[in-house]
Amino acid sequence: MRGSDLIGPEDLLKLEPEEADQLLDRLEARVPVHPALDHIPLGVLTEATVFGDTHGDWRCTLAAAGEFLEQPERRAFIGLGDYIDRPPLDCGQGSVANALYLLQVAAAFPDRVFLVQGNHETHRRIAILPHSLPEEVDQLWGPVESRYVRILHLLERGPLAVTTGSGAYLSHGGFPLEPGPEPFPTEFRSIDDARLAEIVWGETSVGRSHRGFVQPYDEPALERFLARSGTRLVLRGHDPDLTGRPIFHARCLTLHTCRIYERFGGVIVAHLPLDRTVSSSLDLRVDHLETEGKAFEPVD
Repeated sequence: MRGSDLIGPEDLLKLEPEEADQLLDRLEARVPVHPALDHIPLGVLTEATVFGDTHGDWRCTLAAAGEFLEQPERRAFIGLGDYIDRPPLDCGQGSVANALYLLQVAAAFPDRVFLVQGNHETHRRIAILPHSLPEEVDQLWGPVESRYVRILHLLERGPLAVTTGSGAYLSHGGFPLEPGPEPFPTEFRSIDDARLAEIVWGETSVGRSHRGFVQPYDEPALERFLARSGTRLVLRGHDPDLTGRPIFHARCLTLHTCRIYERFGGVIVAHLPLDRTVSSSLDLRVDHLETEGKAFEPVD
């Protein structure tokens, strides 16, 4: 599968059941299985386009992917999780289209696309509501549970977190609050539900969203984690009210890339250097996407 072979989201929503099964066959053969903690070495690529929660808003995903696809030979494309559930009304069964489009990009560029899992992708381990993906699959192709399961299994191939040689740590929510029985990073290898929750449900002490799954982390906890992991910056999603707002002396930045949460901080992506070290979020460029503030005609 090449970049030129990608089926666009609107066409994905028009696939017949047999065509959807054939696409899933191709994706299962080509989407890589990442380690729980993946790593991008310094200097192999020049920068990463990093996008936050998209929640089925494939129109914003297309805008973010477009930046990566302009020069995929020198860039990485990193998602921070929550690609499914809560799609905007003008995206149809947006969770399905968004997930399948992103999985195609991952299949086309397996060494430079990293679809970090969020709490919505880890639904089989820690259940979440709302979870509209199965209903959306049924609406498109009938009540055949295997198609929903296959999509979710493909999303589970993504890492739980990514580190970069330039000094960044990227996950959906947070990080292990205390060292595991093995030194970092092998503590991700055999992860229990409590540690998983710290990563995909992790919240900061300054955000307004305290869902109660894990203890929120403050700046001293962040600094301890950065010291033991050898990183200097955390990029995350999960908490809309922190979108685009650097916290903890600019050592932590939250991204959201969907219109359902744009009222908090816009629809943004970050450009993370991979060919030089970064010390804080001030070393990144943050862009607002052209989809921000726009509504579109519903798909047929």
